Amino acid sequence: QVQLVESGGGLVQAGESLRLSCAASGRTRSNYGTGWFRQAPGQEREFVAGISWSGSTIYYADSVKGRFTISRDNAKNTVYLQMNALKPEDTAVYYCAAALFRGQATAQAMGAIPTYNYWGQGTQVTVSS
Repeated sequence: QVQLVESGGGLVQAGESLRLSCAASGRTRSNYGTGWFRQAPGQEREFVAGISWSGSTIYYADSVKGRFTISRDNAKNTVYLQMNALKPEDTAVYYCAAALFRGQATAQAMGAIPTYNYWGQGTQVTVSS
């Protein structure tokens, strides 16, 4: 079992930044990729960004490219999501998720909710205009 805990959410104004953290505990091991997803009220959960265990494979949703950066520190079992130039449409609950990938993760696999076995409880991000 892997436990994931997100932190770093909050209320900011448009144009400001936040950094989310996803701390993992339990049976963490190599080859676990991590994804960030978000869900706005009344909307389906959507992929935001994903990163492989090594950090060599990274994918972003088109809506956040150039503004968000995903990274990881395996020594701390933590994955980060740096969010810059936030927009009101970024308002959502942000979730991190982990999955065991065998071989290189494809963008399709990393962006798919069913890929992931473990989910955090989410952290609220609210961006005011």
